[in-house]
Amino acid sequence: METIQEISEYKAAVHAKCPRCRTGAMFTGKTYGLKAQKMNEYCPHCQLKFEQRPGHFYVSMFVSYALSVTQMAVACLATYLITGNDRSFWLYLTVAVLTVVVFAPFNFRYSRVVLMFWLTPGIHYQPETSENSVSSDLPTGKKNEPMQAI
Repeated sequence: METIQEISEYKAAVHAKCPRCRTGAMFTGKTYGLKAQKMNEYCPHCQLKFEQRPGHFYVSMFVSYALSVTQMAVACLATYLITGNDRSFWLYLTVAVLTVVVFAPFNFRYSRVVLMFWLTPGIHYQPETSENSVSSDLPTGKKNEPMQAI
């Protein structure tokens, strides 16, 4: 009898895997690849529809904003600690803008991951979906709908 090792929630989030099966990829492409990253509409493994309702990912803008503000604050604090210069407005503006530009692909991806894993009610890990692909087991018309919690 084979035992399948369960993937931790944190590890699945870091690797941007589906929050329900923790197996299927949420995105195609790499975070900092030459091709643009694109979010899959459905999980390739368990067929969970990622955008639960129209406008679902608008909330991820707030998560991205929080990530950006934190990253800018840390970058500007590090700039101050390294240079000791607290009078140059242009230095801090340049550091803040560069930080936002460099971290934009990271924030795009992980704001959606945070939303799906921890801020979307009704989507929870279901170990039975990670064992086998359920797309062939579900009746027609049901494979694209999220599975209901028991």
